[in-house]
Amino acid sequence: MLDKLEARAKRYEELTVLTADPAVIRDQKRYAELMRELGALSELVEEYGRYRRLLEEMAQARELAQEGGDNEMAGLAREELKGLAEREEALAARLRNLLIPKDPLDLKNIIVEIRAGTGGEEAALFAADLFRMYSRFAEGRGWSVEILSSHQTEIRGFKEIVFSVTGKSVYENLRHESGVHRVQRVPVTEAGGRIHTSAVTVAVLPEVEPTEIDIKQEELRIDVYRSGGPGGQSVNTTDSAVRITHLPSGLVVICQDEKSQHKNKAKALRVLRARLFEQEEEKKQAERAQVRRAQVGSGDRSERIRTYNFPQNRLTDHRINLTLYKLDQVMLGSLEEIIEALKLNAREEYLKSAGT
Repeated sequence: MLDKLEARAKRYEELTVLTADPAVIRDQKRYAELMRELGALSELVEEYGRYRRLLEEMAQARELAQEGGDNEMAGLAREELKGLAEREEALAARLRNLLIPKDPLDLKNIIVEIRAGTGGEEAALFAADLFRMYSRFAEGRGWSVEILSSHQTEIRGFKEIVFSVTGKSVYENLRHESGVHRVQRVPVTEAGGRIHTSAVTVAVLPEVEPTEIDIKQEELRIDVYRSGGPGGQSVNTTDSAVRITHLPSGLVVICQDEKSQHKNKAKALRVLRARLFEQEEEKKQAERAQVRRAQVGSGDRSERIRTYNFPQNRLTDHRINLTLYKLDQVMLGSLEEIIEALKLNAREEYLKSAGT
């Protein structure tokens, strides 16, 4: 581990010199990449500095304990050594976690797609509940949420809603939300009071810059039409809705929430870029079996990841066997405990697979 830490510290020193070079600063793309790498290493290098100082203290205490025999000074050194050893163990564990390679996607903003699955109107209502849950969690973190596209039902559920979340380390925190979310509750549309099971799919996509995905204009078919609301009612009297078809992949994105055709087109392109980037990432991950094993679940949208049982106020995440009896709080946006447990499990799985 020390060799790895020393190599990271040397790289940090190299980056510090490079980012002060005027020639590098003029190359804005390279400068931004180096600054991101520098930022990613800063915490590790800081902790490694503490670790080295701690090892020096331990060496001095060990020397005093050995040379002093049974005198009072040696006894104090041995007591100090016990405390230092505990600190060393804790700091070493933290450094092992920090040595896990950072996924460059972790710092990205995201686009979330929530779609009602089995369950009809009840699934659409739960899709709306999940959107509110994620929005409240984002608000608590100081993140921004923007609806990009939505298809609302007559009783204010969502057949589909697509939205972006912008802020610090958004993808790192919400990347494990992709999958099937199952709900068990008595629907508001059910007069008999029977518990129904419905499902909603969630996809979390890292948002990418236009320069990261090359989309040629000739690969796109863009159709415009009048947007519609629940029950087929007309929302706008102008052709503001936009449907973009990416001909090579067959992907189709529709945006109609804005009254401006240009705004809808810009939002549709954001979603299209994210979906194309996800396709490319899936291909890469299929070729990196070790990395794939280190993930929590496969991220497959067909994988049932979580059950929300309202009568028992119970939430269960099936991937890590986590059960919480505070579903009411979770639905109000208190996702921290689940998210931290998923991140911890991902780190542990990586360390096992890497043999660290």
